[in-house]
Amino acid sequence: MKDLSAMNRRNFLANAGFATAGLIMAANASWAKVFAGDQKYKVAVVDLMLLKRQKLGAFQLTKDIGADGVEVDMGGLGQRETFDSQLNTPETRQPFLDKAKELNLEICSLAMTGFYAQSYGERAGVDRMVQDCLDTAKAMGVKVVFLPLGVTDLVKKPELRPSVVARLKAIAPKAEEMGIIIGIETALDAKEEVKLLDEIGSRAVQSYFNFANACDNGRDVSEELKILGKKRICQIHCSDTDGVWLQNDPKLDLKKIKQTLDKMKWSGWLVIERSRDVKDVHNVKWNYSGNTAYVKSVFQQ
Repeated sequence: MKDLSAMNRRNFLANAGFATAGLIMAANASWAKVFAGDQKYKVAVVDLMLLKRQKLGAFQLTKDIGADGVEVDMGGLGQRETFDSQLNTPETRQPFLDKAKELNLEICSLAMTGFYAQSYGERAGVDRMVQDCLDTAKAMGVKVVFLPLGVTDLVKKPELRPSVVARLKAIAPKAEEMGIIIGIETALDAKEEVKLLDEIGSRAVQSYFNFANACDNGRDVSEELKILGKKRICQIHCSDTDGVWLQNDPKLDLKKIKQTLDKMKWSGWLVIERSRDVKDVHNVKWNYSGNTAYVKSVFQQ
């Protein structure tokens, strides 16, 4: 009887192993469709949040996490005339492009996160800063650049709106000529953001929608997406403020959000920015692997 029990246990473990392997193979086969053009949604992470801003190691870590691509940051800004970027020359850009190709990853966007701490509506020289980002994106074949209007909070500082509109109107024609979209993130609700985008009046300036903005202000994410509409959203930051992983977040129903985006016929990059577990917020691989796996399980069925 003892030998039989041991044999049954070995059989059970063997079968469980085969089943697990089968699930992993099936998941990998499904996710591989992203690069075959069969997936509507791709999942990326942010090199800045991986603690590897403009570092080649961000690509291998992105691969290990299981994401399809990475958003590369343009570097710090401070009081410089432009971003502290390592991507200004072909010699410095090429290793990034080569590493992405080697690992079958994409650079989904370039981010100007320096404007989280600088006022786009007030800082002098912003035209050069954004143009440098556009030039880098063009040279690297990247179609979206991210411009957060964090300090230029048009809810708290509505007096800055004319300056923001004028500056975006000035740079928009250049972005249009280059075939690049400037994705802005604001604290406005969707109705007000639609008005802002209509006032700017360029297809090259769109919303880089952030779930966290809606959640932090008690708004329904799906309703906000529907108000903005398919043509106004270039990319999505698919995360909330830090606290818990996405699958444990009571404020975000990703399955409902997917249904909304499906009905809108939207497709594109879902970029995971935060949603780190506060129990170990600095454990990059653990947090982003967990969130990436969950987002893929919902959006890449």
